[in-house]
Amino acid sequence: MTTLAGRRIVLGVTGGIAAYKAVEVCRRLVDAGAHVTPVLTDGALRMVGETTFSALASEPARTRLWDDPETPIPHTRLGQSADLILVCPATARIISDVRTGRSADLLTATILASRAPLMICPAMHTEMWEQASVQENLAVLADRSVVIVPPESGRLAGGDLGHGRLAEPATILAAVEAVLSAGDLQQQTVLVTAGGTREPIDAVRYIGNRSSGRQGHCIASEARNRGASVVLITTRPDTAPAGVRVVAVETAAEMASACAAEAPAADVIVMAAAVADFRPEQRVDGKLKKGDGPPPVQLVATEDILASLGAAKRPDQVVIGFAAETNDLLANAKSKLAAKNLDAIVANDVSKPQVGFEHATNEVVILLADGSHVDVALTEKREVARRVLDAAVSLLSERR
Repeated sequence: MTTLAGRRIVLGVTGGIAAYKAVEVCRRLVDAGAHVTPVLTDGALRMVGETTFSALASEPARTRLWDDPETPIPHTRLGQSADLILVCPATARIISDVRTGRSADLLTATILASRAPLMICPAMHTEMWEQASVQENLAVLADRSVVIVPPESGRLAGGDLGHGRLAEPATILAAVEAVLSAGDLQQQTVLVTAGGTREPIDAVRYIGNRSSGRQGHCIASEARNRGASVVLITTRPDTAPAGVRVVAVETAAEMASACAAEAPAADVIVMAAAVADFRPEQRVDGKLKKGDGPPPVQLVATEDILASLGAAKRPDQVVIGFAAETNDLLANAKSKLAAKNLDAIVANDVSKPQVGFEHATNEVVILLADGSHVDVALTEKREVARRVLDAAVSLLSERR
């Protein structure tokens, strides 16, 4: 990992049982050439030893805000000199503190005193991980460009099994390298669509679907983190990430018009939106009254936005589509990939539990036009976004 050579990393270790894995992360960072300064909270010291980190890191571990003989303000020195602050493991407490800006110890003070990228690696019991407050805090941090390495499923403390296990050291190291080599989408414009369209029947009713827009928004956020200029065309502007240009739409026709206007300037197009295939032929003014009986609703096809983008794409432009299926996943996705002249398609089986619509998780297969594919097992949608953009970056590099 030559990209880590000489990079200064503050390794924050908090009081989760997974703190023992941070020892291996520390060793791997140093082996890769990084200059690592461990900062341990009081909780971490109940789990692991200060001496262990001091022996493995590039300089002695820090544990207190006031006991650094070199400077009375160690958090400022650490924060200003860091290329990255990595919190591993990140407990629910530290996640909350970072969200609210609470300075409770040397680690939180260092985070506040730094403009360096912040990466957190959550680890906690499943019940804690699934708490709405924890998920809300993580969503806010993601919108603030905090990089989150999602936990995995497996054995937890006390012999329990479930989701919340700290990501493996190799996964964390790969994420660190990605951040410190970030900018692989700098000077690129990425167009992302997100959300399900609403096709009005009358003034209050519509034909729609269960898409929350979360996957598309995660892709927009990840593209922003990687240095891209991002245009997000979404039916859910209220939950759009910060730092991207938002174009709010509602219907398939509005999305088609917005895509036609924005696509020519885009280097990468990711069509993650769930666009309606059909719409009512006519919209009734006002509200249909129940007493008048069921209205006849004649459906007509909407414009195939993805096919239009595929047909019009430039040789140097990458167009990636999505295929939500309930059967024959690979066959349907391959057919769509070829028929619409795409560079890649992200296929998921939305009949599976915790996959796709209305979930924070997804399980996908990324099929490429050259016949290769990438399987992404059930994971957080942020991780799916990263893998999709990895594919986009690879496709762009082949065309340079």
